[in-house]
Amino acid sequence: MIAVPIGPRSQLIITAAAPAYLDLHGRPTHPRDLLDHACLRLRFSSGARATWEFERGDEVIRLDPPGPLLIQPGSACDLLVETATAGLGVVRLFEDWLAPAMQSGALERILDEWDEPFSGPMLYYSGRRQLPPPLRAFIDFTRTDSAAPKTQR
Repeated sequence: MIAVPIGPRSQLIITAAAPAYLDLHGRPTHPRDLLDHACLRLRFSSGARATWEFERGDEVIRLDPPGPLLIQPGSACDLLVETATAGLGVVRLFEDWLAPAMQSGALERILDEWDEPFSGPMLYYSGRRQLPPPLRAFIDFTRTDSAAPKTQR
């Protein structure tokens, strides 16, 4: 198998909620506190729910917290962010996805000492076969894009 990075090499998975939600329901101080909160979650196409993992030092906690909303990963993650900013629950996603809402003050970061590092998404493909042209074009584009210098917006 060959692995090609297709996103930022270093990311954080963070937890956040709207300040109004936290004022009403309290600010969690430990991941287990989330079991008493409305958690906005991801569900894979297999039907399995993504567990929320937290790690600090030697302590590892895996939770399957309750929540009123389950969505499949992808563009529907915007729905999770919108639902969280509306004050309806706690969300746990990539920091880059939540950054605009955090910068505007619509979301407040919580449990930041439990942020989970993620090495970034990878595309895996077999090196034993000839690649279909669309896949080859995507891999070439990804490699070119990641090598290009980034500009500030």
